[in-house]
Amino acid sequence: MKGSADRRWNSRIRTHFEISYSSGREDGSGILANISYSGALLTHTSVQPRLGSHVRVFILLSEDSPFEVVGKVVRHVEDGFAIEYADLSPELRRLVDDAAAIVANPRHVRPRRQPQQS
Repeated sequence: MKGSADRRWNSRIRTHFEISYSSGREDGSGILANISYSGALLTHTSVQPRLGSHVRVFILLSEDSPFEVVGKVVRHVEDGFAIEYADLSPELRRLVDDAAAIVANPRHVRPRRQPQQS
């Protein structure tokens, strides 16, 4: 029989992005600690929804627009919880790829324009 760790099919990417989330009438904030094509781990959360609760997570990869992820709480950890996505859309797949690129290249920010010297 396979253990619970064997149920995790997709490799996880360590991240550190600010998030906000809602579950029913509860709202909270925290950190996206890791992400994969099947789910995510949220830590330093202000509210811990019940197991099985549906959660809407807003990931702040850029200041322009948060990315929305919908999932179900599948596990609690000491300071947060893990979710499994309701659906792996092409947009969600792109989010995971973008998060991996940002983490791999933390200097992803565009360089400032240097003032021209006369």
